[in-house]
Amino acid sequence: MNGPTEPDGTPSSPQFVLEVVGVSGDSDGDCAEWTFPAQPGAVRTARALVRKRLADWGLDALGDIAALLVSELVTNSLRYASGPIGVRLVRLASIGALLVEVSDPLPDPPHTRPAAPDDEGGRGLQLVARTARRWGTRRGERGKTVWFELPLPG
Repeated sequence: MNGPTEPDGTPSSPQFVLEVVGVSGDSDGDCAEWTFPAQPGAVRTARALVRKRLADWGLDALGDIAALLVSELVTNSLRYASGPIGVRLVRLASIGALLVEVSDPLPDPPHTRPAAPDDEGGRGLQLVARTARRWGTRRGERGKTVWFELPLPG
């Protein structure tokens, strides 16, 4: 099989995924970051990489919910922004949380909106708000970051 593949061996469509793993200088725990091109395959790849990294850290219990919420936020980035999409995981042991960040070059913060029963969109931020311990947005030099925290198990 030629070309990049997903962690499960399936072909991936993003052509350039940058991964940085280690201990972050601005955290007290493990950190992993990826940068994805703004392509539809980024959602699937981000989901798979988040699950794999959390499993590597022994945080399998957070894999499904973190992957779901990352999927929603990366989808929003693809829908409204162009350019690279960043995903960052930080284990914050001192406060018992997993910090998850999704960044894109669009400076405008996202807005929650009511979704009618037949609407195909409009539920992503509501899902983040109702599932995460805390969430928010912040502007950066090159766009914005939407972040959320999940409590660490145990």
